Amino acid sequence: MSGEEGLIERWFQRGPRRPDVALGIGDDAALLQPAASGLLVACTDTLTEGVHFPEQTPPDAVGHKALAVNLSDVAAMGGTACWALSALTAPRADPAWLGGFADGLLTLASRFGVALVGGDLCRGPTSVTVTVLGTVAPRAALRRDGARPGDGIWVSGTLGDAGLGLAVLQGRAALSGPARRQCVRRLHYPEPRLTLGGRLAGRATAAIDLSDGLMRDLGRLCRASRVGAVIEWERVPCSEALAAWMAHEPEGWRLPLTAGDDYELLFTLPPGEEARLGAELEAGEPPCTRIGTVTEPPGLWLERGGYREIWEAGGGFDHFVEGA
Repeated sequence: MSGEEGLIERWFQRGPRRPDVALGIGDDAALLQPAASGLLVACTDTLTEGVHFPEQTPPDAVGHKALAVNLSDVAAMGGTACWALSALTAPRADPAWLGGFADGLLTLASRFGVALVGGDLCRGPTSVTVTVLGTVAPRAALRRDGARPGDGIWVSGTLGDAGLGLAVLQGRAALSGPARRQCVRRLHYPEPRLTLGGRLAGRATAAIDLSDGLMRDLGRLCRASRVGAVIEWERVPCSEALAAWMAHEPEGWRLPLTAGDDYELLFTLPPGEEARLGAELEAGEPPCTRIGTVTEPPGLWLERGGYREIWEAGGGFDHFVEGA
């Protein structure tokens, strides 16, 4: 079989099988059997070459990231990812590129038991849209609108490496050796925090995944919850590679606050849950760090070097705001 159908059969009709898939790739639509109880979680993201990933990005990284950013959204809801659909546009039927893309997407799907159940493949500028569906218990779902004054603000992992990796690839920053490889890898292969999201379900008061920068995404959570926040800059977790780079950059301290593509979880915990979970989260994998406190007055405040000031620096990523 040749053409589009042959490419789909060769590269995409593999990956994990699930008993709740009555009919997968090969028909007009998939037939899925959701659990009798629980809510359906649905999310979708588009990645376009030159906007979301640089030209010359390895094809397996494109496939990995296209799925990972959606799994990160499911994690931020405290859900379990079950099924995915992928709509890929590529300029030509390059077997090496398509094979690499499929390997990256399906390897990650296999890690989390996600079945690829359909999608589309057509010719055009390189772009991919992935939709992920999953489930979450109704009363356990994490949302952006539940943060309350006095809650602690936490993040997973470290922040800013992916942003530094992008700056390196774009020639705006210089790194070499292991530090360069680490930061570029964080950009190309984000790690969705599904296990952590499941642990937080029904326990965190609010959550969001960090796709567009810490302060921008925190602002979204605060607006949804109608609260404010104080962030302690010295507590924001950074890798050794980023810390070494910041030491020689006068404005480098802003990067972990504004860089996108981290795909870590930011979440809020009430005092009681902090007492129960705090030590486990700090010592867990990924390690989590308390970086601030939810406040009743609206607005974002930053404490740095013993001073507190309102955060008005902007930053973060927005498709439709020039210079964001």
